[in-house]
Amino acid sequence: MALDLIISNARLAGWDTPVEIGIAAGRIVEIAPVIASTASRDDAGGALAFGGFVECHIHLDKAGILARCPICEGTLKEAVALTAQAKAGFTVADVRERATKVVEQAILHGTTRLRSFVEIDPRAGFRSFEALLAVQRDHAWAIDIALCAFAQEGLTQEMATYAMLDEALGAGAALVGGCPYTDPDPIAHVGLIFDLAEKHGTAVDFHADFDLDPANSILPEIIRQTRDRGFSGQVAVGHVTKLAAMPPAELDRLGADLASAGITVTALPATDLFILGSLAPLQRLRELGVAVTLGSNNILNPFTPYGDASLLRIANLYANTAQLARDADLAAAFDMVTAAPARLVGSPAAVAVGAPADIVLIDAPDAALAVRTVAPVLAGYKRGVRTFTRPRPLLHLPPAAT
Repeated sequence: MALDLIISNARLAGWDTPVEIGIAAGRIVEIAPVIASTASRDDAGGALAFGGFVECHIHLDKAGILARCPICEGTLKEAVALTAQAKAGFTVADVRERATKVVEQAILHGTTRLRSFVEIDPRAGFRSFEALLAVQRDHAWAIDIALCAFAQEGLTQEMATYAMLDEALGAGAALVGGCPYTDPDPIAHVGLIFDLAEKHGTAVDFHADFDLDPANSILPEIIRQTRDRGFSGQVAVGHVTKLAAMPPAELDRLGADLASAGITVTALPATDLFILGSLAPLQRLRELGVAVTLGSNNILNPFTPYGDASLLRIANLYANTAQLARDADLAAAFDMVTAAPARLVGSPAAVAVGAPADIVLIDAPDAALAVRTVAPVLAGYKRGVRTFTRPRPLLHLPPAAT
């Protein structure tokens, strides 16, 4: 097969020496130390090649509103209230502009796939949803975006939201999500979200247990319904900081149940540390067999008053907080923003023969050092076409130094 492009001098997990990656018709068709071909070559310069970062938990509709929402308390209650007030004034153009900025930052930081929640209720209407569908179309050349129709402010007390979520799922939303802790009836909330997922054949993504009170976890109910409805591998829960406050025996029991039910746990370090100063114990959950991932959650808003859509920075923040030092643990943190979230969203992530030629080059020899140093991302390809370049910085030394 005639090749369209070869990426040469690339490091690849599992290979001891640099390799060449042959691409044809948007897919990887050959990986070898040397590929005999006259196709054009891009020199990776010894950079690590991987399938790109996968953002599995972000709120594009609420990004960049910090100037409209002055923070006084830095609490979850305040963040929900301030954002609810602000979103009533969101317009399609406003959301599209703010989301575009974040998506383009994410692309430049090496993200090739992204799942964004979008709030749909009587205050937000469908304005944010319409805007993010446009952002999805605008950037399909560089990034795959899936939208999760999301009930942020409860459901049972405002069933108009249920009907709106139902409509969005028929109009382009890829999955449905809920937030039991903001609902007066959390158990009924979980059931209604699963009802919508069953009706439309989608996955489910909950925000859950976002506090440090070990009592009254909603996880047993989510686990029960995941099993009863046959949703193994299709459910994620975000935040779940309550797990960090549980006695070890209870944590292990719930962790084992999460693993057997096939539920993914996503921690959001930038938000969870800002709001509560704590994180779900991903290392222990991983030891128990739970699929664990990391995400950005929010960018420059009352939930997270900083951020630049860099998942490698998030992995480094997590590694610092979790006090990781061994190469294997740092590589696992890299997995939490690459292969693990790719499995969650149902997308291939490996640079392998037969896979889509979605490739990112990062200035590190391996995943562990990439996380340790927050290594610069150098270039990206989507379906074999280069989408961005960030050249290595160059020192301009004075004559005496040279």
